[in-house]
Amino acid sequence: MQTIAAIDVGSNAMRIVVGRIVYDGKVEVVENLRLPVRLGQDAFTTGIVSEETAQQAVDAFNRFRKIMDDHQAQKIRAIATSAMREMTNGDLLIDRIARSTGIEIEIVSGEEEARLIHLAVAQAVNLKNKHALLIDIGGGSVEVTLSQNGNILSTESYNMGTVRLLKKLSGEKNPAMPFHKLVREYAEAARHRIDREIGSQKIDICAGTGGNIEEMGNLRKKLFKRDSDRAITLEELDKLVETLSRMKVEERMRKFKLKPDRADVILPASIVLQMIAHEAKIKEVTIPNVGLKDGVLWDMAYRLRESTRVSPREQVWTSALRLGEKYQFDAEHAQLVAHHAGKLFDQSYALHNLDEENKLLLEIGSLLHDIGHFINTVDHNKHSYYILKASPLIGLSEVQQSIVANVMLYHRKSMPSVGDDGFRALSPKERLVVIKLSALMRLADALDVSHTGRVKNIQLEQNKNTWKLKLRGNGDLMLEMWTLEKRLKLFQDVFGVKLEITE
Repeated sequence: MQTIAAIDVGSNAMRIVVGRIVYDGKVEVVENLRLPVRLGQDAFTTGIVSEETAQQAVDAFNRFRKIMDDHQAQKIRAIATSAMREMTNGDLLIDRIARSTGIEIEIVSGEEEARLIHLAVAQAVNLKNKHALLIDIGGGSVEVTLSQNGNILSTESYNMGTVRLLKKLSGEKNPAMPFHKLVREYAEAARHRIDREIGSQKIDICAGTGGNIEEMGNLRKKLFKRDSDRAITLEELDKLVETLSRMKVEERMRKFKLKPDRADVILPASIVLQMIAHEAKIKEVTIPNVGLKDGVLWDMAYRLRESTRVSPREQVWTSALRLGEKYQFDAEHAQLVAHHAGKLFDQSYALHNLDEENKLLLEIGSLLHDIGHFINTVDHNKHSYYILKASPLIGLSEVQQSIVANVMLYHRKSMPSVGDDGFRALSPKERLVVIKLSALMRLADALDVSHTGRVKNIQLEQNKNTWKLKLRGNGDLMLEMWTLEKRLKLFQDVFGVKLEITE
């Protein structure tokens, strides 16, 4: 029985959860601790962690180290989110904690944060065959995630975290605009982005995560005499915001027995949740009482036990399809080009010697290669590149995403060149992958240049010193063959072989 531990270095607090992987692959939690170390108070004001806060962080990790040792945890993952991402001296704090405790902290992206929270929610709430909206309110940011049947469709991060709002707005000198109204004005600025993301889609279930939302569940139970703290209706949320807005922090602490670091941020958190709930037209927010640390713990368990998590390929593909739909791509053409690209990859393995991970990158690049048409048909490959660089796909690392974006950039006429900033930023090994995949994608795109799906089958094979690409399809394939002849030069140059196109 393995014992594992997960640490969440948030903007408002630091948390550790320790769990045991039991016989059926489930995780049994044996320790759960929250320490009120507020990195966000420095990150969102000066951008530099103070000595006082840094020492609190080190002390917290020393407690975490003791807990891990007491439970004999064999595996540990510690992750940090928006506050650590934004601090200019965050690396020094990470190094100091590592030297003191031996625990390495990993700064994760907003997309990885959303994936892990989604994973935690999926353990507590049935998302199967449901269109779900997940709202995570943290100290530095708010993550709004849409998922379908357990797969993430999209995720957006907004700088509306509670500590950030508190630090940004509480010092405003405007007696005519109370703090709760300032928060509402700030949150409203994100309304159009949220509306664009959710649109007219019907939400089957909405789940809210984060300590503040859990506290809203507790307050709902106290104020409205409900039996459960695992949900809050929109009507109850409206009343809660109204009640909190009339109270000072000290009153909230006294009346609701809230801790100081919860009493000051509960109002902005409630206003943000209220705004999103109204925008999504939901009647109730489910509160599963799980969070980022739980997602980290489950992810560790899944990786250790190879359990039933969504395959990385399925998640990336779902996210890419969502992006393609967002930019109104030709879905039939895109999926056919991706199919041809995958076949070319498999049939030319002897030439490129790349692995299955690279095949996925080629297929995703092929699926999205034309999304730049949404901006302008002229230089659409460049627009495709910029769109993808600005639209992270769930399941791809930053490096993988850069490889895909570059392959999309070079799917037409221009040659891969270190004169281009994006290509130059890659390592020599990554550049070689881009060059090889670009050569394959050019052929795949040419196979459906007419967007009519005339080519039904292809066979790429070696015949002595020459490679031959045989086409099978419906009607006259003259346009496809002519386009292939124009685009085969990169393939021949990269792999050092002669390529002939035949029917």
